[in-house]
Amino acid sequence: QVQLVESGGGLVQPGGSLRLSCAASGDIFSINVWGWYRQAPGKERELVASINIGISIYYADSVMGRFTISRDTAKNTLSLQMNSLKPEDTAVYYCNTYRIITKTSYWGQGTQVTVSS
Repeated sequence: QVQLVESGGGLVQPGGSLRLSCAASGDIFSINVWGWYRQAPGKERELVASINIGISIYYADSVMGRFTISRDTAKNTLSLQMNSLKPEDTAVYYCNTYRIITKTSYWGQGTQVTVSS
């Protein structure tokens, strides 16, 4: 089992910045992919950014150049630095991990990000 707890969401004005964090615990040593998803009201959950350990980093086109995903292996945390935020970035953001060998996915509870003036 893997437990994920997100933090750092909130209300920010357009053009502002937020940093999301995801604290991971449990059986995390064989996790292959770490990612951030978001879900806006009335829309499907979408992948924002992900780290495939030792292989690649992915960003959705809509956040490329504005968001940065990073992982601190010593602290077992995953972060998402979000700059130049836009109203369309408003959503609940979820931390996710995926273990390829067992095809197992884990989710955090989500954290609300609202971009509004």
